Amino acid sequence: MYLCCLAPRPSVGDKLNIILPQTQRKWKKMSRSVFSHLLTLSNSSPRLASSTSCCGYGSKYRKKPAASLPLRKHVGGRNSEGFRSICSVSLAEPAVSENSSNSVKKRIVSGVQPTGSVHLGNYLGAIKNWVSLQNTYDTLFFIVDLHAITLPYDAQKLSKATRDTAAIYLACGVDTSKASVFLQSHVRAHVELMWLLSCVTPVGWLNRMIQFKEKSRKAGDENVGVALLTYPVLMASDILLYQSDFVPVGEDQKQHLELTRELAERVNNFYGGRKWKKLGGRGGAIFKVPEPLIPPAGARVMSLTDGLSKMSKSAPSDQSRINLLDPKDVIANKIKRCKTDSFPGLEFDNPERPECNNLLSIYQLISGRTKEEVSQECQDMNWGSFKSLLTDALVDHLHPIQVRYEEIISDSAYLDRILADGAVKAADIADATLNNVYQAMGFLRK
Repeated sequence: MYLCCLAPRPSVGDKLNIILPQTQRKWKKMSRSVFSHLLTLSNSSPRLASSTSCCGYGSKYRKKPAASLPLRKHVGGRNSEGFRSICSVSLAEPAVSENSSNSVKKRIVSGVQPTGSVHLGNYLGAIKNWVSLQNTYDTLFFIVDLHAITLPYDAQKLSKATRDTAAIYLACGVDTSKASVFLQSHVRAHVELMWLLSCVTPVGWLNRMIQFKEKSRKAGDENVGVALLTYPVLMASDILLYQSDFVPVGEDQKQHLELTRELAERVNNFYGGRKWKKLGGRGGAIFKVPEPLIPPAGARVMSLTDGLSKMSKSAPSDQSRINLLDPKDVIANKIKRCKTDSFPGLEFDNPERPECNNLLSIYQLISGRTKEEVSQECQDMNWGSFKSLLTDALVDHLHPIQVRYEEIISDSAYLDRILADGAVKAADIADATLNNVYQAMGFLRK
């Protein structure tokens, strides 16, 4: 086809359609060169390559994903809370191959609050997974310091806790050459987008949030601010600003992510498509609709004092958690005193033994062994032997993190530079999204 388009037009008087061999060879060679160049462009240019997006499902403005990406599955219908049901994506199924030079990496965002000490649940449920995710995805990891003030807090401690959390990110293996690390409050677009999203968020959606009900009941009406109710809208802003493809979440955060997805679709339907194009925008979807990325294990590490409750910074007893910076003797004491049961042997997945399942799961994740290997190793152990084994594994695993943390936190200039660079990179992405939203919603921009 390219050859026919590029061949010289024969003269009208040339009845015999004769082309000199030299000229014919010249044009054939040129045609092959042009065709080869176009083929190269089609393999490298995002505009010519076929779409492989895993997100934007549920939106009429998005294309379906390529058949080679089975990760994105959308389940219709709505759950009892009124939100559309979603399928999670396992961390064992990366969406992008590291070996593919032409693949555009999918984007992941995630964050941890700086209140309290970062504990084993934060590490195994989030930060440890980030270290592997940063090798496969375009990653942004931030400290959600704005979320930290939704309940009464100590203002004198917030700044130090924020720096400590950032240092722990780096000490755990987050590589700033692969991931952006920054503070939520250093990118103003988070708050601006939250307000815009708040204007389209039905109050009824927020009233159904389970965490709001639980935290407000514990705190009491006089200590509950509006921010606790609108916290999920800020979380949606955190995610949608960066056009995120996936969000690593624990089971307790899935409802908030469902709200984020609903808000993305709501804004896309209200302001996207042709409506946006008429205002001078590109048209189509304003936001990607992200999917949850839930680890196959460790997404919900439970308390050491109650195998039915999540390990939490806000729990009144420090005995309930292993903090990443706990010294050896403190770890040993907490494991020695942690709640167990009187059943013989040790086993996974027995609903009557939640503490046993939790401690075995922690050992599995810390040791890097499979569930089957841990079952075989520990099935005949008594609690005394297992607690000693678990203590040694925890101490050995956390010691390098603690050493690296001390190095980082002692170099304040280095840490400040990392956070400043991360905020600049994040703001570039966030501002582009925010400007699109302002435009689509009809604002006059300066």
